[in-house]
Amino acid sequence: MAQQEIALIVGSGPGLSGSLARLFKKEGMTVALAARNVEKLDGIVKEIDGHAYTCDASSTTDVKNLFDAVSQDLGDPNLVVYNASGRVRGPITELDPDTVRQTILITCYGGFLIGQEAAKRMIKAGNGTILFTGASASVKGYANSPAFAMGKMGLTGLVQSMARELQPQNIHVAQVVIDGGIANPDRVATRGPDGSLDPDAIAQTYLHLHRQHRSAWASQIELRPWSEKF
Repeated sequence: MAQQEIALIVGSGPGLSGSLARLFKKEGMTVALAARNVEKLDGIVKEIDGHAYTCDASSTTDVKNLFDAVSQDLGDPNLVVYNASGRVRGPITELDPDTVRQTILITCYGGFLIGQEAAKRMIKAGNGTILFTGASASVKGYANSPAFAMGKMGLTGLVQSMARELQPQNIHVAQVVIDGGIANPDRVATRGPDGSLDPDAIAQTYLHLHRQHRSAWASQIELRPWSEKF
């Protein structure tokens, strides 16, 4: 009998996480979603008959409690997606240091905490997939956005290190770098046809990574609209 697949998406919201949750459910997975504000998850949780958990990914206590709760309610997840990030913009001379610190904690340190807890359980199980959401800032720093660049570039280093350590233990670790804006039905499109990434199309890449045969695992995939400048 095939192992029941349990997916945990951390940093959930109605956009990309919603597309991931719908696709994973369609694939027969049991889906758990975690966010600091779980009220925003009510719609998608009802739609997919999923499970919602409150979690601040930058808190060691919250992260441990999240995994313990999911394990008790559903079982240990064999697919974990870290989709949380913080962002603050402004000239470097004007940014509040405490806000920058919190941005880095959420974007990068939270990825470490989630990845660590996922790895502990997957090493015992002998398999699993841990995926991280990157951004344009994973590969290039923009003016007036140093905190986001530090967080996302730090996350890239985390993914590379985890992949080299865990792949020999049959755990697939990869990052999806989303180099462009994600389409949002609540916002007016200003970049023309295919100017933004379709979240449902992005979700297909996450599923593909999870389904990849281990003889040909990818550790990083960059996604961008055909009109996006490299």
